[in-house]
Amino acid sequence: MAARGACDPPGAPLASLLCLALLLALSALATGGAAADASGVFEVRRKFTRHGDGGEGHLSALREHDGRRHGRLLAAIDLPLGGSGLATETGLYFTRIGIGTPAKAYYVQVDTGSDFLWVNCVSCDGCPRKSNLGIELTMYDPRGSQSGELVTCDQQFCVASYGGVQPSCTSTSPCEYSISYGDGSSSAGFFVTDFLQYNQVSGDGQTTPANASVTFGCGAKLGGDLGSSNLALDGILGFGQSNTSILSQLVAAGKVQKMFAHCLDTVNGGGIFAIGNVVQPKVKTTPLVPDMPHYNVILKEIDVGGTALELPTNIFDSSNSKGTIIDSGTTLAYVPEAVYKALFAVVFDKHQDISLQTFQDFSCFQYSGSVDDGFPEVTFHFDGDVSLTVSPHDYLFQNGKNLYCMGFQNGGLQTKDGKDMVLLGDLVLSNKLVLYDLENQAIGWTDYNCSSSIKVSDDKGSTYTVNADDISSGCKVQWRKSLILLLATTVISYLML
Repeated sequence: MAARGACDPPGAPLASLLCLALLLALSALATGGAAADASGVFEVRRKFTRHGDGGEGHLSALREHDGRRHGRLLAAIDLPLGGSGLATETGLYFTRIGIGTPAKAYYVQVDTGSDFLWVNCVSCDGCPRKSNLGIELTMYDPRGSQSGELVTCDQQFCVASYGGVQPSCTSTSPCEYSISYGDGSSSAGFFVTDFLQYNQVSGDGQTTPANASVTFGCGAKLGGDLGSSNLALDGILGFGQSNTSILSQLVAAGKVQKMFAHCLDTVNGGGIFAIGNVVQPKVKTTPLVPDMPHYNVILKEIDVGGTALELPTNIFDSSNSKGTIIDSGTTLAYVPEAVYKALFAVVFDKHQDISLQTFQDFSCFQYSGSVDDGFPEVTFHFDGDVSLTVSPHDYLFQNGKNLYCMGFQNGGLQTKDGKDMVLLGDLVLSNKLVLYDLENQAIGWTDYNCSSSIKVSDDKGSTYTVNADDISSGCKVQWRKSLILLLATTVISYLML
C-alpha cells in the first residue's frame, strides 16, 4: 500500500493526533539545547534466545516471528521521503533510547531493514498500553518536550519526500507518513523533530551526556500485529540505507561515517553493535547489489562439507523476488526449496539411521554425540571471494536434552513472493563481526569472539576500544541475550542505555 501524501486530508483515526500536530505548528515550539557533535551507545536486548527449552511455545514463537518478518520484508512500501523500500520487523533485539527535553525512555526494535525511527504517540489509535516483555511503554507527547517541533509539509524534509510541495499544503499542515507491511500491519502518523539523547564517549570507558536533533515518526495509528501487547515495544529504530534512517541523518549532519557493524554473541549473551569506522578486526567485504532496498549480496555457491551443491545455474540470481539478503533481524535462515532439499540430503547423508520427526514444521532428531563432530559445515560463497561458514552447532539448534532441530528452513513453505529468496539471519550471523560499509557499498564478516572488544577510530585517527557487554541480566523477562549499540563519530561515542 502506498503512503498517503504528506498533506492529504487525514482520516478519522488520525484526527486527534493531527489536531495535536496543528497545535504544535501554531504554537511554534522553540527547539531546546544544542545538537551534540557526537553519537553514543544504546542498551540492546534480545527478544528470543535461539536455543529453546524444548517447549512448544518457543519453536512456535520463532516460526511466528520469522513468518511475520518475511511478510514485511517482501512487501513494497512507499515512504514519505519518496524512496521505495521494504520494512522489516526486528524480532531479536530492542534498545532503550531517550527522546525529548527532558528526555523520556522509549524501547524500540533495532532493525537493519527498515528506514526510519518512529515511536507511538499520545492518543494513538490501536497502540498497545502494556507489553508482555516486562517493560513499561511510553507514549511520545510532542507538547511535553521543550524541543519537540512539528515537521510541516512545506519544509524541506517533506518537500524532498514528495518531489515538491503538495497542492493542498499549508504552512500549518503536518508532514504525514503511512507505512503498510505485507502481513497487514501498519503505522501511520506525522513527522516531528526532537533530540535523541545519549551518552557520548569521551575516552576509553568514559562517557558524557549528549544529544542530536533527528526527525522521526510520531505514530498516530497502529494496525495488525504491531498493536498487540505480545512483545509490544514503543516503536522501531531503522538502520536501513534511505535518507530517513537515523544513521543517514547523523551522516548528513557530519556526525558519523556511513558504516556500522554488529557482533551477536550466542555463547555468553550480549555483543556489540557499532556505528562508525571499525578498524579492528579487519573484515573482507563483498559488494552490495546496487539499487536494492535491503542488504542484498551476490551468492555464488553453497558447499556442504567441502562439496558444492548441484543446483540450477540461475538459482541465486538477483531480482525483486529472488536473490540473497543479509538480515540480522531474522532468527533462522531461509533458502529456496531446491536448495533446501539438496542441502538437507547432504547434511544427513551419513546419518541414514537417524529418525527424523516433525515438530511444529521443524525437522528434529535425537542425537547424543557432538553435532560438530558428526555433521558437516555449510559454507556460502559470495562475490569477491568472500565466504561465510556455518558450524553444525549453529544450524542445528538444541531444543531439549539431546534433541536437535534443523535451523535452515524451506523458503518454499514461506510467503509466495519469498519462496525463491535466500534470507540469512541470526542463525548464520551469530558469533561473527558483520560490517556494513555503506560508504563503499559493501558488506563483510569474520568469525569473532563477540564477548571481547573491537576498535573504532574517528576522522582524526584516534582509536578507541569498545568492549562487549550483556546489559539484560537484570531484565525480568526470559530473553537474556543483548548487545551494545554504539555510534563512533568525530569524537568516538557510545549510545548506551
